[in-house]
Amino acid sequence: MSESKNNIKLIKPTIKDISSMANLVKEEVQKGIILYRSYDEIASNISSYTLIKIDNILVGYCALHIHTINLAEIRSLIIAKEFRSKGYSKLLINNALTQAKKLNLKKVLVLTYEKILFEKLGFYTISKDTLPKQKIFKDCINCKSYPICDEIALIYDII
Repeated sequence: MSESKNNIKLIKPTIKDISSMANLVKEEVQKGIILYRSYDEIASNISSYTLIKIDNILVGYCALHIHTINLAEIRSLIIAKEFRSKGYSKLLINNALTQAKKLNLKKVLVLTYEKILFEKLGFYTISKDTLPKQKIFKDCINCKSYPICDEIALIYDII
């Protein structure tokens, strides 16, 4: 498959994309790496997602979820296995940071197993004790590892 830069598109999904999005993330959800999101939950948050497509094929996506007037979170970052290690995660993360800046947010949070990837982009580790309570009770409580979280919390300060 061609990966010409001209064929790469960052787009907002529609309801028609939800099935493909769920299929792409299915294996990572089963492993407990990414939290399960129902079709209805994805639909109700559809505007927070950005897809990356190559030749109209879904390659990956992530969401920028707003928690407070100052804080958003990058979540559900996924890249199809055959497209990993090609810079697509970085493209999605930088796009999310640009969105956060346009919204005048001050910080962007991520809970991840990919610490080095995010550190390379300017994120730094924080204590999970500083996470907003609504994050813990809305999302974390549904995790297989709750209450003993093994993910790393990182934050990015928007200048």
